Amino acid sequence: MPSYAELSELLDPATTVLLTVECQEGVVGTISALPELAAEARSSGALANTARLVAAAHASGVQVIHALAERRPDGRGASRNARLFRAAERLPVQQLSGSEAVRVAAPIEVAEEDFVVRRLHGLSPIQGTDVDALLRNVGCRTLVVTGVSANVAIPNTVFDAVNRGYVVVVPRDAVAGVPSDYTPAMIRHTLALVATVATTDEVLDGLKRPRVRRA
Repeated sequence: MPSYAELSELLDPATTVLLTVECQEGVVGTISALPELAAEARSSGALANTARLVAAAHASGVQVIHALAERRPDGRGASRNARLFRAAERLPVQQLSGSEAVRVAAPIEVAEEDFVVRRLHGLSPIQGTDVDALLRNVGCRTLVVTGVSANVAIPNTVFDAVNRGYVVVVPRDAVAGVPSDYTPAMIRHTLALVATVATTDEVLDGLKRPRVRRA
């Protein structure tokens, strides 16, 4: 468990960015294509904790990026090189561009200054998207990663961020996966080796600094 001083040092609002991963209506919302994952994200408190972190980021001047996964109605550009992608094509709810499924899910609020980055392919919100360039352009040093799923997108995000030189903080109660006991095992045995793991409350405490206005 990191100390308050350690987290405060990492979570300087001027150099911290909060990333929400696939927190969209078609994944964790009421119209989810993956109801088991949606239920876990809500019952575990991960979605509510992500919303708390987003609200605190808005209040403290921390940049927020919402990373969403979607596909064109014609499927052009979508990945098909893994079972996961082919299975997604058969789900009753499709993450179609412009649809309700690809809106940020309640209770997370999107502010005017937030970035919303949408991807049409792959497993990671960083690889092959605008996220890395945006992080560098806003002076990010520490990336706080929240959302779903601990099975695929969250570890991809953490490793991609670490490989690009960012310090990563994972609030362990603001990420979710299935089954419910998989998330803590993934965090303890994998993500904790490369990221700073904390709780939502600890991250919120670490963000309690004077607001920094970004250019």
